[in-house]
Amino acid sequence: MPTDAPATTVVVVTWRGADHITECLDGLAAQHSPHRTLVVDNASDDGTATLLARHPSRPAVLRPRRNLGYAGALAAALPHVTTPFVAWLNDDAVPRPAWLSTLEDILRADPGCAAVASVLQRPDGTRQSSGVRLTADGHGADLTGAPSPTAPPFGFCGGAVLLRLAPLRAEGGVPAGFFCYYEDLDTAWRLRLAGHGIAAPPERPDAAVVHRHGASTRPGSPRFHGWNERNRLLTLLRCAPAAVAVRELARFAALTAVLPLRRARPGSGTAVPDAPNFRVGLRCRVLAGVVIRLPGTLARRVVVGRRRVLARSDVWRRWAGK
Repeated sequence: MPTDAPATTVVVVTWRGADHITECLDGLAAQHSPHRTLVVDNASDDGTATLLARHPSRPAVLRPRRNLGYAGALAAALPHVTTPFVAWLNDDAVPRPAWLSTLEDILRADPGCAAVASVLQRPDGTRQSSGVRLTADGHGADLTGAPSPTAPPFGFCGGAVLLRLAPLRAEGGVPAGFFCYYEDLDTAWRLRLAGHGIAAPPERPDAAVVHRHGASTRPGSPRFHGWNERNRLLTLLRCAPAAVAVRELARFAALTAVLPLRRARPGSGTAVPDAPNFRVGLRCRVLAGVVIRLPGTLARRVVVGRRRVLARSDVWRRWAGK
């Protein structure tokens, strides 16, 4: 590859992003580092296609016939990436000018590092994410403070991250069937199991990303909770120690079974939270989704196990609950 060729393809996934995609592309056009931009337009019907065609940066566009979700769109884009690095960027995220060049420098400096997280800020300047930690029950949770050498992130937020293409492909790419949410934790976990490093984000204001979280999806909605709950369990089944995966699946099923009893006894001291993920119907749909996907998930677990260089139990002990 010529030395002046772009090192990174930035993949932007959009769905009905007409009210914010232009700002995202403007942010990419202002980057210090040359790059390629590939927009996956998930069958938008709101004029997004026209805005993409008119934008001065002239991004390449991949347009599936249906909405593949964030995970599915990233997976669809992967065969079209020919650069050594690939970045994922939400369509409601605006990178500051040094974002890409700073992350590229970090990956170039450490050949054992497969990904570097970003600092995502809300529009008011508060920090949304400095990477992702792994909780004791297998959730992925945003780190909202600055990471330290003693408390680095386990993974990255998929809203803005730079990855090395070769290990991403070697470790199975992106779980397209997740649709959206937890594709970033699952990917980070597989990279960790394979012995790859994941770098903390740079603490540089000019390398941060401003993120309008939830512009395309509604955090807190039933669909949001359904995807999160299902994909957490699928990630555990694919990546976690078997005892942890079985424990968390059993806990989810047991709580689902007792929720009607708790609701029938409101004065018992075990109040049920008023949130969609505590609705029996949603939880039953989550369990059904896991069961339907179980054969493929277990087959993928075998593949992940064959490629790992670190024991699942060692990765879990090192990172869970940190």
